[in-house]
Amino acid sequence: MTVDHSGIGALRQLATLYGVRTSYFDIAGHHRRAAPEPLLAVLRALGAPVDHLRDAPQALRQRVAERWRRGAEPVVVAWGGRPPAVALHVDASFLEYPLTCTLLQEDGEVRRWQVDPARLPVRGSTEVEGGRHVVVRLTPPAGLPWGYHRLMLAQEGRPPQETLIIAAPRRAYRPPGEDSARTWGIFLPLYALHAGRSWGCGDLSDLERLMEWVRSLGGSVVGTLPMLASFLDELFEPSPYVPASRLFWNEFYLDLTRSPELARCPEARTRLEAPALAAELEEVRSLDLVDYRRIMAAKRPILEALARCFFGEPNGRQKAFRRFLAGHPLLDDYARFRAVSERLRVPWQAWPRPLRDGQVRDGDFDEEARRYHLYAQFLAHEQLTALAAQADHSAGLYLDLPLGVHAAGYDTWEERDAFAFDASTGAPPDPLFAGGQNWGFPPLHPQRMREQGYRYVIAVLRHHFRHASILRIDHVMGLHRLFWIPRGLDAREGVYVRYASDELYAILSLESHRFRVRLVGEDLGTVPPAVRRSLGRHNISGMYVMQYEAISELQGELRPITHDYLGSLNTHDMPPFAAVWHGLDLPSPRGLRPADAAAVRQAQRHRQALKAMMVALLRVGGWLTAGSSRAEVILRGLLAHLASSPAGTVIVNLEDLWLERRPQNFPGTGVERPNWKRKARYGFEEFSRSKSVLATLRLVDRLRGQERGAHR
Repeated sequence: MTVDHSGIGALRQLATLYGVRTSYFDIAGHHRRAAPEPLLAVLRALGAPVDHLRDAPQALRQRVAERWRRGAEPVVVAWGGRPPAVALHVDASFLEYPLTCTLLQEDGEVRRWQVDPARLPVRGSTEVEGGRHVVVRLTPPAGLPWGYHRLMLAQEGRPPQETLIIAAPRRAYRPPGEDSARTWGIFLPLYALHAGRSWGCGDLSDLERLMEWVRSLGGSVVGTLPMLASFLDELFEPSPYVPASRLFWNEFYLDLTRSPELARCPEARTRLEAPALAAELEEVRSLDLVDYRRIMAAKRPILEALARCFFGEPNGRQKAFRRFLAGHPLLDDYARFRAVSERLRVPWQAWPRPLRDGQVRDGDFDEEARRYHLYAQFLAHEQLTALAAQADHSAGLYLDLPLGVHAAGYDTWEERDAFAFDASTGAPPDPLFAGGQNWGFPPLHPQRMREQGYRYVIAVLRHHFRHASILRIDHVMGLHRLFWIPRGLDAREGVYVRYASDELYAILSLESHRFRVRLVGEDLGTVPPAVRRSLGRHNISGMYVMQYEAISELQGELRPITHDYLGSLNTHDMPPFAAVWHGLDLPSPRGLRPADAAAVRQAQRHRQALKAMMVALLRVGGWLTAGSSRAEVILRGLLAHLASSPAGTVIVNLEDLWLERRPQNFPGTGVERPNWKRKARYGFEEFSRSKSVLATLRLVDRLRGQERGAHR
């Protein structure tokens, strides 16, 4: 490339070489060009040596030289059994000596061969710092089995190099016969689910009952929010989208009465039967909101007692635990991290240096706390495995993979090299969030992930795939690019950073086949068409959210629903149907400044048009008779419209069925709103016997089972 030696020009070229987008089109189609300050800040977060604009030309020269002498790429993809093309960036002397290639396959087979570099195809050349450099293409053998294979290159006088080859099917897993199947399920956050036996929130036994109930009605999937490890003590963050780890489960959802240790643990039984606990549970059950602290404070002493019994005497379950520990090599490290966190009660960034750097010794934590976390994860694994084992007899799990992780969580401590801590992830301004959004968690570093062979990403996926039937990838555009906000800058000053999407799709496809899990990508909002084309190419379903589609297409026709979509009326980040229908999510113009009041009145007119469009849609489809415009009638008609569509799966928000008006989350808000805390208005015993709920779900099941268009 031609190097621009001017400051601004060099900065923009440098950004491009680091995968930083220097401009983007916003949701209104306006071209937004990044200013020098955020470009410099993001480049520093990526490791570029630029403190000032004047550093850009020299940093650009260094980056160009590095690209021409980097040797082999750390990762390449071999799609569908075809041989990968490994590009080697080397100096010209590389062509003079034999190259020894060793391919270590994942299954243990080893292949070795020698190559004459002079006979390799040359794909480019240039002069770098007075020497000639070339790009040559090495083609390993074809027919690699699916998996992760290590290609090692050795040549006299040069350090060895290694490349990870991801051999993957191009299309992600779909169950046999699903192309003609039309399934349905329900959605409800587990914390919101409650029953007469519950401890003020749902647990995994409640989830099992819900799955069995849905299956009895003909449904095949139950969706819920992430159930990952959380900070519920001094570091308090109950949001399922800011977990303490994406590699471990949240013991908050354990059913302690199903612990095999309970029968031989008098201390735990005494605590469970104590009048004080009964009084505490009666009070937390009566609350409208989930009190995470109190519930966890009630559960923890019992879990600790069960852990003491488990580790205190030999028993037949120790062998199963050792197998579990062997299959989860990070578990002991996680337990130590949580135990240190509970002793110091501050984020790990404020720990003393040896601990902060990952050097945890036995005296740095309470051993009982470590054993508590070991046992809690073992029990969570057992209870979730039991749920997955019931998939043939009850509905499967539709799990959600959050985009990020708590900045002070285990994952950032353990895999710190994979994160960029001088930036946070967010979204650019849009009509709902004029100032943009800063989600507060650090993004993954695109190049360091590659250099680590994506070990963290693979571990996160496998953690979820072990128990899911469907996995939703939150903010699926993040496979292509993420909006980085440099530390100290406003969300409006963020820029997009690119990721190696082909490599990430290869991992998703490979792992989905290994675990036989269907993938859904959350592709709402400003998503470039290329992202949706990639989802289709790789057999990943998109989301058709009717409420969102209707708002987006108010002036025209709705997008057609195809089999490649998972359809629903709304999501957990949207107001429920009844709130939209009655305009409860819109502010009142009273007391506002004239300009703001005018904007609110415009939104109200927009909503009336939206409602008219919904009514017209249902009348054309035959789902609404003239004069019927009550909310419950419109809701039933919209669900019938979705159920009769070609969508591969339809998800019904359970709370819509009783016209709930309160959302589970108000995006862009924090402690001022009861996000992630609101219990469902009705308990399991009530809604599972509700005539109106049952009638609507039976209608959905009947329409899903009919041939397309047969209702006409």
